Amino acid sequence: MPWEAAAALSVRAGDREMLSALARGGSTPQKIALRARIVLGAADGRANHALAQELGVSRPTVLLWRGRFAELGVDGILKDAPRPGRKPQISGRKVESIVDATLHTTPPDATHWSVRTMAKAKGVSPATVHRIWREHHLQPHRVERFKLSRDPDFVRKVRDIVGLYLSPPDKALVLCVDEKSQIQALDRTRPVLPLRKGVPERQTHDYLRHGTTTLFAALNVLEGTVIGACQERHRHGEFIAFMERVERAVPKRQREIHLILDNYGTHTHPKVQEWFAAHPRYHLHYTPTSSSWINLVERWFAEITRERIRRGTFRSVPDLVRAIRKYLRDNNTHPRPFIWTASTRSILRKVEHCQEALETGH
Repeated sequence: MPWEAAAALSVRAGDREMLSALARGGSTPQKIALRARIVLGAADGRANHALAQELGVSRPTVLLWRGRFAELGVDGILKDAPRPGRKPQISGRKVESIVDATLHTTPPDATHWSVRTMAKAKGVSPATVHRIWREHHLQPHRVERFKLSRDPDFVRKVRDIVGLYLSPPDKALVLCVDEKSQIQALDRTRPVLPLRKGVPERQTHDYLRHGTTTLFAALNVLEGTVIGACQERHRHGEFIAFMERVERAVPKRQREIHLILDNYGTHTHPKVQEWFAAHPRYHLHYTPTSSSWINLVERWFAEITRERIRRGTFRSVPDLVRAIRKYLRDNNTHPRPFIWTASTRSILRKVEHCQEALETGH
């Protein structure tokens, strides 16, 4: 019995133009172009079986996309219908058991679970454990470290320093001062192999030590420029010598200079205090104990370490010092100030949350 020709599919003029563009487009996915040709043929009144033979598909395929277009329009052929997917192979109780064990237990012979040890303990595959951990955002292989300050004046000092960052005094200079000590001049035992396509730069894991230097730095918070100097040691005498350099670098017309620095013994030595007493334009703001993160110069130290020191090869301490001085010159030629955004309230909220976690164990 011959197939009865179906009625022509109703297609608006605007949709027909879009379908024609999809059918002819060189960048259109083939499956979308095929669906567009099916709909256009149906709109021209072509019989379903004839259209199927012409396009090399089955008649049910033609019926499927006719129906999808009639129901949803052009959007109906641009994406596949949602599919139910495979039924879960593991019960919800088993998933809950794996999550609970990850959170509240450890293996008898290790400090944390791995996908293989958990899979063996629960009788599932490692891939299943990996999927469950990913879905529940569990990472037992990772650990993060933290340090809470016990400074009794923590709140006052944080408010003082954050206030300098967010609302500095008018016509005053704010400098973040610290030293990066024990920077090693490391030389590789073999030449560095250069970067190639598909191969990263390679260095030997062993190295030769040629000595160390200490970098004293004063970061201008507003401009991002840095006053820096390398010294052999980082005692109070070297710190005073560095402050003399700062004194010469900052114009005398700058009457107010606010220094942010930590409580290291070098900065609180009686001789250092005498120097500051003889230079009254300096106002000292000490960071809370165990809170070096609040000193912006530490962020600059991280930059020079990442960009110039960590992967550097230095055959002597003078070689290392020259590299540091060049980095300082380049930084001051094109300074990039760091923008402090955290408010005092947000910092104290995080500290309170951490203290609550310590008290409750969660």
